Amino acid sequence: MLHVIGAMDTPDAGSVIVGGSEVTALSRGQQAAYRRTIGFVFQRFHLLPALSVRDNVAAPVLPYRTPYDKFARADELLNAVGLGDRGNSLPSRLSGGEQQRVAIARALINAPGLLLADEPTGNLDSVTGAGIVGLILDLRRDREMTVLVATHDPLVAGRCDRVIRLRDGRVVERVQS
Repeated sequence: MLHVIGAMDTPDAGSVIVGGSEVTALSRGQQAAYRRTIGFVFQRFHLLPALSVRDNVAAPVLPYRTPYDKFARADELLNAVGLGDRGNSLPSRLSGGEQQRVAIARALINAPGLLLADEPTGNLDSVTGAGIVGLILDLRRDREMTVLVATHDPLVAGRCDRVIRLRDGRVVERVQS
């Protein structure tokens, strides 16, 4: 579902409308531009092992001209996720929770209006996972963005403002807190 919303995959049927635009009707170039307005937090982090933490955070915007210093922004985001002192480290030197925080910082490098998080706590222990959820919710508030989380964890879902439960690809319950 998140890959379809993020224009990384196409649905078998139907359409996807985000911010008034039908994502499924966009050209390939328009989809690429759309994806640059979204932050993705992948379940398996997808950090580049040969790059430093700082370079991993900056990687999504390196090919593009930006009105800001890419590495200064990466440093700012690493500070925001509590890893300001780990910028020169390689991902292999970090714990799972630290790697997830790097992935979150990377997802925010382009100042997205929409953050898509796929099982952001799936590979973490409960204490680290709770910290990651708190971090995402704080960043959502501070940066005024929409966050869509896919999770099987009832503790994660319980901290969200709105929960839509799916079963076999169909909505079975909607809960507003």
